[in-house]
This record gives sequence, C-alpha cells and structure tokens, in this order.
Amino acid sequence: MDFARVLGRVADFFAREEYEYAVIGAFGLHAYGLTRATSDLDFATQAEAQPKLLAFLVSEGYETINVSPGYSNHVHPDPALGRVDFVYVAGATSRRLFEGCKRIALAGRMVPVPRPEHLAAMKVQAMKNDPERTLQEMADVRFLLGLPGVDEAEIRGYFEKSGLTERYEDIKRLP
Repeated sequence: MDFARVLGRVADFFAREEYEYAVIGAFGLHAYGLTRATSDLDFATQAEAQPKLLAFLVSEGYETINVSPGYSNHVHPDPALGRVDFVYVAGATSRRLFEGCKRIALAGRMVPVPRPEHLAAMKVQAMKNDPERTLQEMADVRFLLGLPGVDEAEIRGYFEKSGLTERYEDIKRLP
C-alpha cells in the first residue's frame, strides 16, 4: 500500500469537507513509538461524515466490505490504494477525542493522532467486538500503559465499562 498517497487523499477529503479526523491503528501507535507491520490505514472521524465519506470512497474506486453506524471497512482493487478502515464517533466522545489529539508528521503531512488513552479505548472496543483480536490488542494496550504520563485509571475505566476488567488485570500482571 502506498500509505502516503492514501493518507493524502483521505486527509484532503476531510479538510475539504471540514470534518475532524485522526489517524489511529498501527500509525496511531507509531506516533508514540510502537512500530509494527500493517497493511491498512485506520482513521477515526465524526459520525456525520459517514455519508459523504462513503460516497467519496466509492468515487475513488473503493469497495465497501462492511458498514455500520460505528465502523466501515473499504478495499481498493489497486493494491497501492489497499484497505482503509474508519471508526465513527459522535457527541461528547467526538469532542473529547478530537480536542485531545496531537499533531505528528506522517508521510510528509502533519496529521492528528489521539491521546494514548483514547487509542487504548479503541483497542478495548476492538477486543469486545472481536475476541480473536484480544492478544494483539492487549499487547498494544500494554505498550500504551507504559508511556510516561498516561492515565492508567482512565484506561482501566474503559476496560470496566466494556466488561473486560479481567483483561486489564491480565495486562497489569505481565512482567
């Protein structure tokens, strides 16, 4: 995947349409020092962006794999444009997420990335929605918990809200 090209197209769409967005997933983690292989690009954006974003992606040649109010996944037949995934947030969650973003240089652009605590919240939600992802997500959360100044109580609260307190305790028990 040509990450710079895809990031540029999607970021330009968000700028043109004036929707907030943030880079999440592997690139969000990379902003905090965890680099791992990835074959897709993940974004969070405002829920109200979904209809225009879906139309934009179709116009770019993407096929929609899945769409729900909270998520959508898209793949392009050209491997250089690859797969893009979106998380849609609204209301107070949206405000907290986007107000807390920091800007980092990625693929020649300054892009917003959520606070570590918000990345962890998304990882917790991913575990809840797809238990097969638990081990990878737990490893990512463990990394985020080790960052200086991270609010461990906030992250624990996300686990508690999702009914996954035992997973949080498992992470904390690891050496």
